[in-house]
Amino acid sequence: MQTRIIRFGAECANVLDRVAIDVFDEAIDPARVAAYLAEPGHLMVVAVSDGEVVGQARGMVHRHPDKKTELYIDNLGVTPSRRRERLATHLLDDLVAWGRSLGCEEAWVGTEVDNGPARALYERRGSQAETFVMYVYELADT
Repeated sequence: MQTRIIRFGAECANVLDRVAIDVFDEAIDPARVAAYLAEPGHLMVVAVSDGEVVGQARGMVHRHPDKKTELYIDNLGVTPSRRRERLATHLLDDLVAWGRSLGCEEAWVGTEVDNGPARALYERRGSQAETFVMYVYELADT
């Protein structure tokens, strides 16, 4: 089974017509895809096998006036039937190479405390978990 890693661009929009289960957290919204792609410093990398997206990783470059330029790894997902094939590693490697090419000096990612597979992946890359507190504010009118 040949799997290709593709840096997703506007010319790839039809690739998202066939997406395996659990690759994304929610349904794909074409308007959101277009808005995402229009932002400079955003990248989605997808793993495609037999015309189906079986994995994805997304990142964005954060530039600061007082800190290192960083790659924020925003999301990563691989369909359950294709896990343990190193697809997540390949997706991360491509995302990190892209960040490095744009001057990022470090990368960071967050995950849930109980997400053992993700934590093992990130620790294999030479990092240790840090403790932090996150707050979420809903901005849309309800």
